[in-house]
Amino acid sequence: MLALSSAALLRFVLLTTPLDAAAPAPLPTCASGTRQVELMAGLPEQAHEVCIRPGRSTSFFFDAKLARVEVPGRERFRMLEAETGFTLMATRALPAGERVPVTVSFEDGRAPAHATFTLVVHPSEAEQQVLVTRQERTLASYREGEQRALEEARQCRWENARLQVECTAQVGLTTLLSQDLIGEKGVPSKHLERHVSARPGNTLMPIKALSYRSDTGREEGGRKRVRLAVDQELWNRGDTPWTLAGAVLVGPRGEEWKALAVWPREPIAPGKMQRVVVEVEVPENAARGSFTLKLWNQEGDGEIELFDGVSFP
Repeated sequence: MLALSSAALLRFVLLTTPLDAAAPAPLPTCASGTRQVELMAGLPEQAHEVCIRPGRSTSFFFDAKLARVEVPGRERFRMLEAETGFTLMATRALPAGERVPVTVSFEDGRAPAHATFTLVVHPSEAEQQVLVTRQERTLASYREGEQRALEEARQCRWENARLQVECTAQVGLTTLLSQDLIGEKGVPSKHLERHVSARPGNTLMPIKALSYRSDTGREEGGRKRVRLAVDQELWNRGDTPWTLAGAVLVGPRGEEWKALAVWPREPIAPGKMQRVVVEVEVPENAARGSFTLKLWNQEGDGEIELFDGVSFP
């Protein structure tokens, strides 16, 4: 007999929860490796958003010599400049969510003569390297752009599936089976009430907490991958609403795994409790030990909430 697990139900809720059109704009997606930026002559100028994090450096590399680098509030950064690039690190004076424009001018006079970037202070992530190239807009570049658009479309398939379920009202076992959310033995769970604790200064306090683990059946680099979920009932003891924007699971050795999904996106009203679910995917051998769950909000200050003592079955 097929067993419908609690974790499967959680993932089904994540899949079928409608989008909130009124929610604040989320922080940008941060590149995990080297960020590639192409500046095309003849195209409208746009400010490329780059994630930075206080205490971590971000390096920009260009294919031409720089004439000038303009950074408002430069005293809030540690900067090292070279002929064809620069490295900067934000100090603690920059709050999460702040956006800082950076304008770069080139020496050679070729178009485009300058470029604009927007540094977005992220509460948990930073892009390490940004590689910037300038070139004429060619047929090949149009084709490359088309390929990138196709890749983005592939990445949106999960979201499209969720919307399809919502619009067609497909619920029940058929939907769960189609999304591989049911296993023969279910998904193990673990009560965490006696283990999870909020850091001093947290606005959110855990009232109830459970964790879940599910095998994906996949391998990467010869290592099995597993899905982990943390389900908490959180109480907002602050004076303002708190809206979940993103999450990271921090391992025993400081390694970080970004959440694949968080739910819900509705704000937690002051003095109220709300269920919050976070799901990540990690290598099987990394799913052991005591973890810290890091959450941040959408209210503009990127306030971080830390919960220690998270473990999985």
